[in-house]
Formats: sequence, structure tokens, C-alpha cells
Amino acid sequence: MSATCGHHHEDNFDGASAEYRRALWWVVGINGVMFGVEMTAGLAGRSQALQADALDFAGDTATYMLSLLVIGHSLQWRARAALLKGLTLAAMGVFVLAATAYRVLVLGLPSASIMGGVAVAALVANLASVGLLMKFKDGDANVRSVWLCSRNDAIGNVAVMVAAAAVWWWASPWPDLIVAAGMAGLFLWGAASIIRQALAELRSVQLPAE
Repeated sequence: MSATCGHHHEDNFDGASAEYRRALWWVVGINGVMFGVEMTAGLAGRSQALQADALDFAGDTATYMLSLLVIGHSLQWRARAALLKGLTLAAMGVFVLAATAYRVLVLGLPSASIMGGVAVAALVANLASVGLLMKFKDGDANVRSVWLCSRNDAIGNVAVMVAAAAVWWWASPWPDLIVAAGMAGLFLWGAASIIRQALAELRSVQLPAE
């Protein structure tokens, strides 16, 4: 889950290295596969939290591809890419909130075993991504956001695992719905953070040097 994909570091590494590109391609592949796995399992297990996390994997796949495309380009283009990431994340947050509200009205008990099993697989996938990106965690907004997305995705997977245990224990869909709503809120919070920094970078490019 990339809900808190904000970034606050000011190092200048822009990702323009062959090693970073290779690592990012691996992460793109991992996220693309996990989107398919989680969305299929989320629909089969009637888990809103899994479906929300699957959407996050899809968003990560698209935004990491965007990160690859703008590596080596000007700060203005990298900031525009970050702005697009933020707007996409905000749209995902609104969609998940709407879907969760719908599920509240049409409650069905999700499958705790599917939720828990797939959350463990997603956690392993995100930890692999974190390992690949560890040495590149400092850099400009574009690079930094990729690292934070993968790190925070792993935290989100733990939340889904906790929700699965709670669904099993209480035989209630509410833990699943609460986690999904929480993920949506974090999507929106992270989107606001990314958009703020991207706009600040765009303003810094447009201001004449003194």
C-alpha cells in the first residue's frame, strides 16, 4: 500500500543510474503481478481491504513506470510526474471510500483465510521491493516517493493481516471495512503531501534565479 507516499528529503539523486533502473523494473514487475493476485483474491474473498490494496499495487505499477520515464529529465518534468502521482492517488482514495460505503450497505462476511494468506504474500512482495530500493531511499521527490511507497505498502499489508484476524475472531466484516476506509484516508493524505511538494518544485523552477 502506498498510502503515505509523501517525501521530505532534499538530496539531489534523480535516479539516473543503470542499477536504479534495473531495481525499479523489478519492482514494477512485482507490483504488476501482485495487483492481479490481490484483485482476484479480493473479489473471490469479498474483501474490500484486499481490493483496496490491489488498487494500490496497480497505482504503484503505473507510477513506477512513470518514474522510469522521467529519470534523467528536468526537475520540471519530474515534478509534473510527481503531481500526476498525487492526483492519481487522490482518485484512488475517493474510489475506495465510495466502494467501502457501498459495502457497508451490502454487507457480506469476507473470507478471513483468503485475506490473511494473500496479505502475507503481498507483505513478502513489498519487503522484496523495499530490499531492492533500500540503497536508493534518498533522492529527489520522484526517487524518494518510490522508496516510501514500497516501505509503507509493507505496513499496509500488516494492517490487512490484522483485519483478517479480527474478521475471523469476531465473524464480522467491520474490521475489513475499517481497514479499507483507513487505507482510503491514507491515500488522500499521501496525495496531498505529494501534490504540495510537486507544486513547490514546479514553483521553484518557474521563479527567476536571483
